[in-house]
This record gives sequence, structure tokens and C-alpha cells, in this order.
Amino acid sequence: MSQPCRLPRGGRIDRSRTLPFAFNGRRYEGHPGDTLSSALLANGVHLVARSFKYHRPRGIMAAGAEEPNAIVQVGRGGRSTPNLKATEVALYEGLEARSVNVFPSVGLDFGAAVGAFSRFMPAGFYYKTFFGTQRLWEHVFEPCIRRAGGWGRAPAEPDPDTYDRRYHHCDVLVVGAGRAGLAAANTAAAAGARTTLAGARPTGDRPVGSLPQSDNFLHLPNTTVFGYYDNNCLAALQRLTEPGATPPAATPRERLWHFRARHVILATGAHERPLVFANNDRPGIMLAGAVAAYLDRWAVLPGRRVCLFTNNDSIYRLVPKLLDAGAEIAAVIDSRASPAGPLVEAARERGVGVRTGHAVVDTRGGKRLSRVAVAELSPTGKPGGRVGWLPCDLLAVSGGWSPVVHLHSQSRGKLVYDETLACFRPGEARAAQASVGACNGTFGLRDALAEAVAAGAAAAGACGFVATHMAVELASAEDIPAPAPSPLWLVPPRPGHSYSKHFVDLQNDTSAADIRVAVQEGFESVEHMKRYTLAGFGTDQGKTSNINALAILAETLQEPIPRVGTTTFRPPYTPVTFAAMGGRDRGELFDPARLTPMHDRHVELGAVFEDVGQWKRPWYYPRAGEDMQAAVERECHAVRGRVGAIDASTLGKIDIQGPDAAEFLNRVYTNNWLKLPVGKVRYGIMCREDGMVFDDGTAARLAEHRYLMTTTTGNAAAVLDHLEEYLQTEWPELRVRLTSVTEQWATVGVAGPLSGKVLAKLAPETGFSPAAFPFLAWRDVAIGGIAARVFRISFTGELQYEINVPWHYGASLWEAVMEAGEEFGIAPYGTETMHVLRAEKGFIIVGQETDGTQTPYDLGLEWAV
Repeated sequence: MSQPCRLPRGGRIDRSRTLPFAFNGRRYEGHPGDTLSSALLANGVHLVARSFKYHRPRGIMAAGAEEPNAIVQVGRGGRSTPNLKATEVALYEGLEARSVNVFPSVGLDFGAAVGAFSRFMPAGFYYKTFFGTQRLWEHVFEPCIRRAGGWGRAPAEPDPDTYDRRYHHCDVLVVGAGRAGLAAANTAAAAGARTTLAGARPTGDRPVGSLPQSDNFLHLPNTTVFGYYDNNCLAALQRLTEPGATPPAATPRERLWHFRARHVILATGAHERPLVFANNDRPGIMLAGAVAAYLDRWAVLPGRRVCLFTNNDSIYRLVPKLLDAGAEIAAVIDSRASPAGPLVEAARERGVGVRTGHAVVDTRGGKRLSRVAVAELSPTGKPGGRVGWLPCDLLAVSGGWSPVVHLHSQSRGKLVYDETLACFRPGEARAAQASVGACNGTFGLRDALAEAVAAGAAAAGACGFVATHMAVELASAEDIPAPAPSPLWLVPPRPGHSYSKHFVDLQNDTSAADIRVAVQEGFESVEHMKRYTLAGFGTDQGKTSNINALAILAETLQEPIPRVGTTTFRPPYTPVTFAAMGGRDRGELFDPARLTPMHDRHVELGAVFEDVGQWKRPWYYPRAGEDMQAAVERECHAVRGRVGAIDASTLGKIDIQGPDAAEFLNRVYTNNWLKLPVGKVRYGIMCREDGMVFDDGTAARLAEHRYLMTTTTGNAAAVLDHLEEYLQTEWPELRVRLTSVTEQWATVGVAGPLSGKVLAKLAPETGFSPAAFPFLAWRDVAIGGIAARVFRISFTGELQYEINVPWHYGASLWEAVMEAGEEFGIAPYGTETMHVLRAEKGFIIVGQETDGTQTPYDLGLEWAV
């Protein structure tokens, strides 16, 4: 550990209070307003992690979501959260964090021995080294490799916290709460549009301007929009409590927002990108914009003797900040031959040495940067001449800026390559949206604000509101010129050091050499290169590495960058916890139990239940001293010899209506349905397109253009979805409507040789003899004054009647059946008895006798084809 880095004044922290926290078992103190990364730097902690593959020492590089190195695990027990970025964890009292992927500690990691063999471990070496050793790979090599290279650990204990979901509709959704986003939101809200502003700034962080004070405005701090889907549907994660902390009473930890917006304005900013040179990953090498952020927001000076390395003007804004903070600037190393402008001249006027046409070609240091090697660049871009070493403990780098185009791309918007800014920026949008400010490649502040105001007014106008112009804010805005870098995608190694690592993706240890190996191996497509080298994978998703990787691939292929293209930006933009996606749908609410109206009657009879889909169905009804086998045998004998009753309310029921209903059934079932008369029922087999059995059931013709289809309990929703898909995509010309009525009808099946006598007592006006009520017929009857529909069908092979009444009469029907059957020795029976009876008769149960690989012929049902 080096000396503390907190400045005596400045920043946006609350110095009146201190917050104790722990990192890797050691105790430190910070202030409200700190992040974990700023607090660690303030305490002089620079070594915070080890790299994914080679276990090289890594430090904090950025200040936001683009951080590739500082991956930590926060919290204990069920609240332990892995793979968080220290730059995104707000400090709180009692925070406990630790490095991941280290053993036994971040300072002494045995895994670092792998680095000695890094020359022999390029991208794809797994496939070539272990090819043909399947058993050794599965049982020896793969487990070792997974333990050596990885992330944090998921907690073994249940998560004790709650998570929420919200659905929100608005006229204008502004993503990003920087100056451009705030200007756009103010303009839209002032016009009267329902406006929502979602920004990743913490709840207590001071915004860069005033927020609208109106009922039509919603501000969501600490909220990251991570997905942009069809029809302006966007998803966002709001952090209400920091990871590992105990939430206040009745407060969820996180909330998942689903937005539906008429118009979207993206003001997501830009990420500064690093420069690629030998050993560019040591602790103490940081992005220049991040150094400025730590100085301005947290009053933290990450180093005392500083070198700056750049290919654009933006890094010169850091010079006065460093000097005012008391840092010594060893030199500004500028790869451009003749940089000019007021920022460059201002640095020289303050006595800072500027080495033009030079580059950092190597670094030295163990757990902290100690010096950098500087060499002059030849006209071909290679280091030439003498190499000089400059002692320093901080190297701030800037390779230009990359607009955050992730959400624009997710909405299927096009990207265009800007040669002047050396970056991809949004092109044509497919959705009702606009990109403004830095995320649109508009880096000048005044231009960005003007663009944001115009976009806010246009969005409000598209929603029917008239916007006012914010001329005062634009006039007072400081004009900051756009950085125009001179591209330097890769600093070649100095002579004799060709095996030095030039890291492109620091999170995945992907080097420039890995990209070249991928091309040599034939992986020339940008998507293939990504998967072969892992560039752009992980929680970083290529935020700082993407454009550098694409440019190095283009140079290797000798193709222009636009022709090489970009990888696909997919949601989520930043990681989303599974708990947030699940919300409150977990535990008992994860799979809610569905109960039939007779459930309490089954409980009174001592039923043991089983889960069939989401339904609680009686499995068997044990009497005193009976085990399952004895109870099932007794129930089987009752049905075969006398009469039994089963609750069949859970069977899927679909009401099918329309002039083409018969033709529709003829297409979805394997047998003929066109001539089924009204008042009759038919059994049918439903197959998938590959001819395998999907479901079976019956359908009754209720009227000329109306049928009632039954399905298996577990397949009710799947069958309805299957039928709807065919109606909407394959046969839209058919005039048919489908309605699920599963929970509109309660059903009791009465089976056995005496079942007709039980029905005769229930409905004495109806004849139940085989002649009066034949097999596969149905009748409308009245049972105890309740309108009912009775089907003469059998699930067990016995004489059986299926009685259907409106759902809320189910319990009354069950009681009436049991009372009428008491003199005949009626016995309730469950699903296990039903399985036995069906198996004895050779009746199939889809999902038990089938697994998706049986045709009707395999099941002896060729008669139904």
C-alpha cells in the first residue's frame, strides 16, 4: 500500500461522516458519496484484482460501467453478490468486498505462475492442446482450467431480500442523466409530455442541472437501461439498496422496470478507450477521463508522479487538474507529430513537457506501475531510436472516445464509421428514437445541448405537445471542442520484445497477438474472431476494447474498418441479477398452486396430493393404516367392482367456434372430424409437424359451428399456444376463434359398473341406459337444480360419465355425487389409480407413455390416423 490519495478539499463527498468498510479482510474508511473504487484509491489501494486467464496484477482503470479489471464479490451469506465492478458499488457502512479469481490472496496469487507459460497459451489453445482427449478433458483438464480462470462464486444460501417489477408507460423516455439527457428531458417535460429520465447516477448524486418539477416527470436515479426491444419496449434495472447491505424494512433491493415509450431519446454518453501497447495492464494505468472523475467527484489523486499518453486533445484538459491537485507531471507523450491548439499550448505554458511523435512502448512494475518506456515513432508507426524510461506511479491514457451505441444497435439501428472521430456512431434508427450528445458523436458541449433540446422538442411534438426553446441554457454553455484523435490502434513492440503482451480486452486477457492468431486460423469474420479470442465477452461486453479489437482485425486483414464491421450488441448492456428478473415470483410464488373448487373436500377425505403442472391433484386417498400401494389397490377394486369418483376439473378445455371449426379440427387432429354430428364426442390424436404425438383428448360437437376440446392437464396451455400459432401463421384464412375455458367448468368423473345408477339418482329425468345414452355422446342435464353437461366417455376403460358444471358449483357437485353414490359404495380415487386403470386397458398418457419420439403407430393408435 502506498500513501493515501485523498485531497484535503473538493469533491462531492460528505467529509463530515466516515464509513468503515473492509476489502480483502483489511479495514478502511471512506465517506458518503464514495464508490468502492474511489474509497480504495483514497486509501492508497491500487492492486485490487487478478486477470481472468493469466492472473496478472490488475488495478482500477475506469470510473464507471466500462471498468474491465476491478471485479469484486460483495457481501456475505445469502446477500453475497459476485462479479460486481468496484466502480459501480456505492460505499456504505460495513461494506465487505473481496477480490475474485485469486488464491490465496490478491497479493500472492499462485495462479500467476500461469503467466510464465502465456507464450504457449494463445487464444484457442484449449481446442488444439486437448483435442482427442475427451475423457481427460472432462475429468482432469476442464475442471482445473475452470478453477484457474473464472469469476466470483454464487451464494449457496437463499437470498433473503425481495425484488420488484414495474411497468411504466410514458410519452418520452430519456436514457442518460448527463447534461444532454437532462436538457432533452427538461424540454419534453416543459412541453407537457409525460417524461421519464433514467440515469445510472446514484440516488444522492447531484445532477448536472436542475430537474423538472412537474407531475408529468419521473426521475429514476441509479437506474441502468440495459435492453432495447421491439416497439419501443425498454428494460432497466434500478438499484434501491447496495449489494451486500441490509435493505430498510419493506424496501426491495432492486427493481426491474419495463418501459413502453412513444419516443426514446438516448443520451448515454461515450466511453474513453485505452491505447494498446506492451504491458498496458499494470495497476496504475488508468483512463484519463477516469483520473479526472476521481479528482472532481471524489477528491482522489490516484498518483503523485504522472505520465500522460494520448493521440487526441482531450487528455490535455487533465493537465491543470493534476497540477492544481499537487501532482508532478513527468511528461505528456503525444503520438501525433504536431499537436496544436489552446489546450496543448496551455499545458506548455505551465511548464509541462510534451513529447510529440512519441509513444509509450513498455511499462515496468509489479503490484504497481513504477516506470514507462518512451520511444519516438518512425513515419511507419514503429518505435525507433533510443528508448527512455520515465519513473511514474500513474499513467493516464486516452485513445479517443467511443459513443455508447449499444441501445441504438439493440433497437436494430444502423451504425456508421466516422473517420474524423475514429469511432462508430449511430446511423439510421429503426425505432421512434434519437441519439444525442456524445453517444451520437457530438462531443462539443454547446452542440450536444442544442441537439438534445431539439430532440426533446421533436419527441414532444411527435406526441402532440408544443415545446419551448431553452435558449438561456444554450447561451451559457461552455463550448468544449470535440476530440479528434489521430488513430493509433496498436503500438508495435520495441525490438527484442515481440512476446510482450499488448492487451486489447483486459477483462478476458485478449491480446493483439490473439487476434492475429485467430486470423491465421481462418477466423476472419468479426463474430468468429470474437468467439475465438473472447474479445468483448464477459461483464465488460467490449466497452473499452471493441473498437481497438476491430481496428487490429482490420489491419491484420488489410481491410478498412467499416468493411470489417462490428460485433452484435445484445442485451443486457450491464449484468442483471436473476433475482431481479424473477421479482417476487419465487418460493411459493415461483410456481403458484392452482386448486380445483373441490380441493377442500379432498383435504377432508385425507387425500395426498401431487403436482400436475401447477395443479394440486389428489394422488390417492389413504385410510387409517394404509400405505400408498394398499390405498391404490382398494381404489382400483372400487372402480372395477362398484363405482368411483375422480376430480377431473384440471383437464384442459378449449372452446372452438366459427364456420371453419370442423375444418380446423380436421387439420390439427390425425382423424376425420368433418362428419361428427352435433351431440357426439370423438377421441383424437394431435401430432407435431414431425409426426410425433403431441397431445390427445376428446372434442364434443356442441353446435354446428362450436366444439369443446379437452386436453391433458399438463399440456393445456401448450395446446392452446400450438393451435393459435397455426391459426395466425399457417391458416389465417380459417374463420375460427379459440377460448380457454379450463377454469370455467368443474368436472367430476364417475366410473364403474354402477356409475349409471349414481347418475340416475342425480338426474332422474334423464335416461342413462346404454340405448338412451350411448358411448361418445353428451347431454345437457340438471343436477340438483344446477345446469350440467354430461359426457359418456371413459378415461379408465370402465363405464364412465363425466359431469361438467360451472366452476363455482364444483364443490356442491362433488358432495352430491358422493352422497348419491354412498349406497353403492362409491370411493374417491386419485391420479395413481387412474394411471393403473388406464395402463390395464392400454390407454396412453401423453407425457408418461410418450416422450416426444413416438408416432401414433408406435402406440398402437393407427386406427386414429
